[in-house]
Amino acid sequence: MSVASEVKTGFEFKPGLEGVPATLSSISYVDGKQGILEYRGIPIEEVALKSSFVETSYLLIWGELPTQAELAEFEHEIRYHRRIKYRIRDMMKCFPETGHPMDALQASAAALGLFYSRRALDDPAYIRAATVRLLAKIPTMVAAFQMMRNGNDPIQPRDDLDYSANFLYMLTEREPDELAARVFDVCLILHAEHTINASTFSARVTASTLTDPYAVVASAVGTLAGPLHGGANEEVIDMLEEIGSVENVRAYVDKCVAGKSKIMGFGHRVYKVKDPRATILQSLVEQLFAKFGSDKYYDIALELEKVVAEKLGHKGIYANVDFYSGLVYRKLGIPTDLFTPIFAIARVAGWVAHWKEQLGENRIYRPTQIYTGSHNAPYIDMESR
Repeated sequence: MSVASEVKTGFEFKPGLEGVPATLSSISYVDGKQGILEYRGIPIEEVALKSSFVETSYLLIWGELPTQAELAEFEHEIRYHRRIKYRIRDMMKCFPETGHPMDALQASAAALGLFYSRRALDDPAYIRAATVRLLAKIPTMVAAFQMMRNGNDPIQPRDDLDYSANFLYMLTEREPDELAARVFDVCLILHAEHTINASTFSARVTASTLTDPYAVVASAVGTLAGPLHGGANEEVIDMLEEIGSVENVRAYVDKCVAGKSKIMGFGHRVYKVKDPRATILQSLVEQLFAKFGSDKYYDIALELEKVVAEKLGHKGIYANVDFYSGLVYRKLGIPTDLFTPIFAIARVAGWVAHWKEQLGENRIYRPTQIYTGSHNAPYIDMESR
């Protein structure tokens, strides 16, 4: 774009809206230079250590930690609403087995709006019911598609299991190990919210039109599916498999640096130090490996992080949340193409929190543009084209 167009319009163009404030929010806070992430003012390290995903969701959505009675009621509501309508299940059975689970999730999330179509966005009871349904049913949909694409009937949720243990059970019909369930729960906490990222911005733009919350989440799922956002953790595993051994790491990094190609799982639009979530995830990997055995890909990952810090650390490129999350999910026996849907399961909490916040002082998003085309162009008749 020419400088003249900037002067003429009076606007400065920022590709990707980098650094442009899009809203006022009290949900989460990031300091990329110091590596700080807070949920409602509480450091993520504290939340990951002391909370559960359901409690964290309550904190993000309603703005404060629940009392014991409030948490018990919220958990009960979510357990009660885990099952999905048989018509949604039948619709999912028609999806192609080769389809990506994120596409299946987007379609299924949107379909919820057909069954719960009442829009009462000024009614707290409606907002709570929609919140509960989305938190409760999205994991069931992800697990159901995984079973059905392998030719099996979905496994019904178990009301006696907590949020994370139930999801892992629905994937395998085996009650998960206690450590595995807790580690998975922490993973959900770490992915639950992260200010105005691409999918959350998508959710707020959609919410600003006053459509239903199921469309809000469906739009956010579609945005999260891209490899530059939620899909990156899948590509980290592909990259580690491509590298193959610790001895190949340095040559791989040198090739990427020389070709100016992206190294998946490194770098962040906000963080210029190691992502605090990556530090927590790394400790979870170590806990899992200590109990269930090591993985050669972890050794490759450690060497890769070391070499990237050596080569690119001066540019503020360090490991992000995607780098270690795939290793955790892999160790839990979760298929690679479910990594991003699991990200979505977690991020529903953040999306719903932003939906609710957007409704508080709503104004429809309508940004402007800087026009770079021609003016007064002639219409050319068909015979002359």
